[in-house]
Amino acid sequence: MNRNMLKQAQQMQTRMAKVQEELALARVEASSVGGAVRVVCTGHQQIEAVTIDPSAVDPDDVEMLQDLVMAAVNEALEKSQARAVTGGLKIPGM
Repeated sequence: MNRNMLKQAQQMQTRMAKVQEELALARVEASSVGGAVRVVCTGHQQIEAVTIDPSAVDPDDVEMLQDLVMAAVNEALEKSQARAVTGGLKIPGM
């Protein structure tokens, strides 16, 4: 391996370490039904917070609340994964 390739590999390794640090600090938020359920997820796809508006709690319709939570969690995870793939760069269509 020539010196130029070694230098490029080291630069890439440094950049990847920086991206991992940024992802550890990154937070994305998603909500369902106008914010009735909000979820915060880290850049490493860990759910950090779930907030449920009391108006979304209907003891006679627990299934709806479960669906709202699942939708918000899935959206937060998708946003977090997209951020991980792009390294935080805003890429159209992602």
